[in-house]
Amino acid sequence: MTRLIARPCPSWVLPSLLAINLALTAGCAHKAASARRAESTAGSNCYAKALPSVGEGGLAWGATLNIARQKSMNNCIRYAGRSGGTPDTCQVVLAECKNQ
Repeated sequence: MTRLIARPCPSWVLPSLLAINLALTAGCAHKAASARRAESTAGSNCYAKALPSVGEGGLAWGATLNIARQKSMNNCIRYAGRSGGTPDTCQVVLAECKNQ
């Protein structure tokens, strides 16, 4: 019969693993936020918001008003379906371009 003996971990192992995990998580979150910010501002000066009669809508940015409208409609259909709403009732309620 073999006997298992638990050996205690050195006191620095757990804090080290937690620090590595935190550093990796923070790095990924920063990259995702930077990517979203760059996507919405680089050449995208128009935005549109579409809402369904029930459920969540969608806001989107685009280089032109038509692109922003289409993206917001696609987002509205996607989010309304996920939130138990009515995707077929999505309508653009706001569409503008920023002055530069």
